[in-house]
Order: sequence, then C-alpha cells, then structure tokens
Amino acid sequence: MRLALPRWVGTLALKAAVFITVMCCALAALLGVLVHVSVTNQTVGQARDLALSRLADATAAFEAGNSLGWDAGVDPPGLPASLRTLALAGERGTMVADTAGRPTMWAAGPADGGRALAVRVDYAQSARTIEALDSAILWSAGLAIGATLLVGAFAVTRVTRRLHTTARVARRISAGDLDARVDDPRAKQRGRPQDEVGAVAAALDTMAATLQSKLLSEQRFTADVAHELRTPLTGLHAAAELLPPGRPTELVRDRVAALRTLTEDLLEISRLDTGRERLELDTEELGALARRVVRASGADTEIRVVRDARVETDRRRLERVLGNLVANAHRHGRAPVVLTVDGPVVAVRDHGDGYPEYLLAHGPQRFRTEGGAKGHGLGLTIAVGQAEVLGAVLAFANAPEGGAVATLTLPQAPGLPDGAA
Repeated sequence: MRLALPRWVGTLALKAAVFITVMCCALAALLGVLVHVSVTNQTVGQARDLALSRLADATAAFEAGNSLGWDAGVDPPGLPASLRTLALAGERGTMVADTAGRPTMWAAGPADGGRALAVRVDYAQSARTIEALDSAILWSAGLAIGATLLVGAFAVTRVTRRLHTTARVARRISAGDLDARVDDPRAKQRGRPQDEVGAVAAALDTMAATLQSKLLSEQRFTADVAHELRTPLTGLHAAAELLPPGRPTELVRDRVAALRTLTEDLLEISRLDTGRERLELDTEELGALARRVVRASGADTEIRVVRDARVETDRRRLERVLGNLVANAHRHGRAPVVLTVDGPVVAVRDHGDGYPEYLLAHGPQRFRTEGGAKGHGLGLTIAVGQAEVLGAVLAFANAPEGGAVATLTLPQAPGLPDGAA
C-alpha cells in the first residue's frame, strides 16, 4: 500500500527549509561541541594544575612535619575511592567529584604508612562557567538558525514565486493564450548575469513568441488560400451551371460544390482562429432546434428528448455544431444515429467503429488520418471551435458497447426553466 503524501510535502520551499534547518542544526551542533570541548579542557586543565600545585606544597609540608592547610589532609573524608586506590598504588592523580553538594577538584598522592595525602580545590565557579557557556551556545545557535531560516525563506520564496509565475504562464500558453508572457525583469537586463529561473523564463517567452508567430503565419495562409480560392470557384460554379445535362456535368457540379464547401470551412476556421467571433444570443428550445437540424441534414437520424431545456445561445452557431456532429456520425459511423437531448446536454451517437485514439487523446486535428483510415476533415474542428465560442463543452468518447459519442454541454442561463419532455 502506497502512502499518499500531502501536496505541500513536495514543494521546493519546504525542501529548502528542511535542508537549511538540517544544515544549520548540524553546523551549530558541530561548532557547539568544538567550543564546549575546548573550553572544558582548558578549564579542567587549569583546575588540575592548581590542584597538583597545592598537592606538591602539601606533600612538602607533610614531609617537613609542618601542619597542613584547611584544604589538605591525610585520608580526608569525601576522597573518591578510585583516586584513593591510585594514591595507595604510589601514583598521583586528579578527579572531579561532588563533595557536600559542591563540585570539587581532588588531587591525591601517596603518604607514609600506606595512606593517601589529598587536597581539594573548589570547582563550582568553573562548573558554572561551563554551564553558562553551554547555555550561551544553545541560545546563539537557536538565534543563528532562526535568522538563517528567515533569510533563507525570503530568498527561496522569491525564487519559488518566480517559478510559480513561469508555471502559470506556461499553463496559460497550453490553454491557448499565446499572448501570455513571463516578462521577468531580470531576464531583460542584459548587463546583469541571469540566474536559472530567469533563463527558463526567457526561454519560455521566446518559445511562446515563436509558436505564436508560426500559428499566425498558418492562420494567415489558411485565410489567404480560402480567399484566393473563392474567386476561381465562383467562376467554376457559374461555368458548371452552363454545361449541358448529363452524368459528367453532375460530377463536375458535385466536385465544385465540394470545393466551395471546403473553402467556406477554411474561411470559418480562419475566423475562429482569430478569436473575434461575436455571439447573437437568443432563447431557444433545444428539442425544437435539434429537430430542425435533423430535418436540414436530410439523413435518417433518431431524435430522443429525455428532458427538454431552454437555453440562451446563438442559434446559428449551435445549429452548425449539431449539424456537423450529425453529418460526421453518418459519414464516418454506421446507423442507427441517435441525437439525444437531456436538459442542456445534447449527445450524438453512431454505432460504427468509434473515434480513433488520437482524437480521443488530443481532440480533432485538421485533415489528419491515421493507419490508412479516412480522416474526419474539418467538421469536428469547426464544431469544437464554435462550441468554445458558445461557452459550451464538447467531449468525444467511445461507447462501451461500440460506437462514437459526441456530448455537447451547453451553459444554461439562470432563470430559464426547463421545458417539458
């Protein structure tokens, strides 16, 4: 079983904060240990030297038969057992131990009669010094970590903010807004060295500009070709009407009509590409509009009105979308073709082989064919473009039991009641 982590766990800011915290803690711990060990060794060394010096003085006084000071004695109470054992073995040594609740530095050496001569030095001040040093190390480490985190968070936030801006612009470009740009000011300053984020932003802007230029060139080419074809096609149509009746004349007129339809489709696509189409809204009954579309198609299409609805839409554009879907179902699918109205949702289904995989994955593509199969022409491309103008959602799918299903979901204006089925 895989554990699902929260989305914020993978953010760059969190990773940077954790990295900075770990590194600061490790550095503070290393420096604190080094300082603690150094100062402790120095303090203990000074206390040890003082204790051994007093032990030497006490030993000289003891051997001369003089009286010992208050801090020296033979087998004094409180002397650590391990240090006493060392002294009885003929060695000198020192040791820190608690004596009457106070830290004491002991120094002991051998005396006559198998006894131990020892002196003690008050170690309380040295212990307090080490404790104060440890407290200062902890406080300074905490303050240093906090300050480093604030500075690091500020620096990382600036970087992540720029990255989020770049990602947001990339998503806008993917959605079709080719005018979107990052416009990172750092990338525009030529004399200033660019960081990696600025380089990515500049590359994204360059890519968007290049892509926009190519698409505009393709759109202009499509529009120019369509406009240039209209004039000779008009002449061909007029000439075809003058031909004598017969089978060759019918073929010529049929091909001229197909060319005129293709030209008008290209012009419509070029207008949709510019994004300047304007809606002419009116309230329409979806059931009645669907019946008009089926009658105009002249094809045998079953109409099912599960739940009628009144929508505010552009009638001409909606008829164009539904007409293209019905025509595509008859041309590329198999009967029966069913048009279903269920509220603001209109579905067109055939019982053929279904849509190809590339269309389901990427949507309709102009004139594309795959695997030698017949392409879907411009009808579905125009239907998608007009649906976007209407603010509707056009989705393509294959039915589980076979056949292609195109579903158009229209925005229903508030306040418009559903009609009766």
